[in-house]
Amino acid sequence: MQGIVQHMADGSVATQLRKGVLGPAVLALLEQRERYGLEIVRELSDAGLVASEGTVYPLLTRLQDAGRVASDWVIADGARPRRFYRLTPAGRAELAAFRAEWPVFARAVHGILDPERH
Repeated sequence: MQGIVQHMADGSVATQLRKGVLGPAVLALLEQRERYGLEIVRELSDAGLVASEGTVYPLLTRLQDAGRVASDWVIADGARPRRFYRLTPAGRAELAAFRAEWPVFARAVHGILDPERH
């Protein structure tokens, strides 16, 4: 039991929970509109889901490799080039599946963690 308590205290549980929802969170941001990488990092950071860009860029690459997002390099008004990401139909379908499953999953977890309320 001591190991579990320490595991929770050092933040690893929260880290694992974030990892599980990070992909769908990125897809949801891209559903709203195209975004460049640092913009995605900032929004996820503001929401408390990531602490650094080192987590997001590899995820974007995995999502792109899986066909969930696509990207293009854009150069605007002499600014440095930025890679803009957009949701693909496959990404839209994955996000819809996640949204359908999330309430069921969340209720199941809540039912176990707080059985008196459910």
